[in-house]
Amino acid sequence: MARYSPSVQNLISKLGSLPGIGGRSAQKLAFFILSMSSEEADALTGAIVEARKLTKKCGCCQNFTDSDPCPICSDPKRDRSIVCVVETPRDVSAFERMHEYNGLYHVLHGVYDPVKNTNMNDITLTELFGRLTEHPEIKEVIVATNQTAEGNATALYIARLLGPSGIKVTRLASGLPMGSDIVFADDLTLASALKGRKQIGN
Repeated sequence: MARYSPSVQNLISKLGSLPGIGGRSAQKLAFFILSMSSEEADALTGAIVEARKLTKKCGCCQNFTDSDPCPICSDPKRDRSIVCVVETPRDVSAFERMHEYNGLYHVLHGVYDPVKNTNMNDITLTELFGRLTEHPEIKEVIVATNQTAEGNATALYIARLLGPSGIKVTRLASGLPMGSDIVFADDLTLASALKGRKQIGN
């Protein structure tokens, strides 16, 4: 006899496929959802469907947004001479949370990771380089990928390609320990890393 009905097992399986959700957490979430009222469950389902329907990538920075361009790219008060390159939309939220950075962003939606069969064509590098060509007012690119082997490899690749352009390419300082994710850094550590960024490449 199956441990759970096919429909419940399917729900647990789908929840378990989400990042950071293990088997026990998936079961807990599944049974929490099943215990919700019909109105609450419909509201949750509606929120997922609405987010999937309305959310798009900003044509400029590639961040998730309901409007194109996104509020950050369309803000005239932002410093348009500097672009911070991050791995995920969550990293943008981390930088915005500390209120220390006033430039623009570019979201890669990943990094070079041969183990996961992710190459440079799978992330938004083409969009980044096209943007830098179209906007000569950009003088500095901060590569704020995570301090991991994949993040560092991606940073060095970007620096190498931008070397001949004359654009200053910097990397966050060592306030972020090796192997750490930006999204988990506290505000003080992230602010220190931003202020102490170093130039990479030529």
